[in-house]
Amino acid sequence: MERFYTFFFVAGLGCFGIAFLLSMVFPWMSLNEYHGMDYQTLEQLAATPSAEFVELQQSYPVRFEEVYPGGVTSENYAKALQLGRDLYIGQACFHCHSQFVRVVSNEQQRWGPPSEAYEYMNALNQPHLWGTRRVGPDVARLKGRHTNDWHIAHFINPKNVVPYSVMPAYAYYFDADGTPHEEGFALIAYLQWLGTTYNPTH
Repeated sequence: MERFYTFFFVAGLGCFGIAFLLSMVFPWMSLNEYHGMDYQTLEQLAATPSAEFVELQQSYPVRFEEVYPGGVTSENYAKALQLGRDLYIGQACFHCHSQFVRVVSNEQQRWGPPSEAYEYMNALNQPHLWGTRRVGPDVARLKGRHTNDWHIAHFINPKNVVPYSVMPAYAYYFDADGTPHEEGFALIAYLQWLGTTYNPTH
């Protein structure tokens, strides 16, 4: 009986090792710099703050200055992007929203060309948040698809803009009048950033 348990213990370790290779090592090897892809740091990604981030400052100048002293700078943009991604992970948004356009099920008709490896060679896409299902739409290239105001309304009450949505509300990231808290600014900045690494002519 002891040999039986030992066999299954060793087999389990072997399966874990294979899963580790297939899920972590091989994908990492396929994306590393030795395959001709440059890795972008957070500082590089945030070097030029987005128009949507600038618009947030213009729309909510007092709160924006409280949260980001000095206004729109690359440092404040980097801070917002990192916090936005952390919140996206912390709220488990990836369980319902994928960040990967696949080559099956006519996905190109809804989301555009399949995702490319180079899109994920940056600090905000590693570890990857590809997701496995789509309760909500894919957000891999969300930038510019909606305005900042749309995102605010959507976070406060998703059904206001998508009547059939099953997404929970995140109104606690905003004041009663819709003014974002730090988390609200960060989430919008991150979502509006998604897709900026995609280059159709790459």
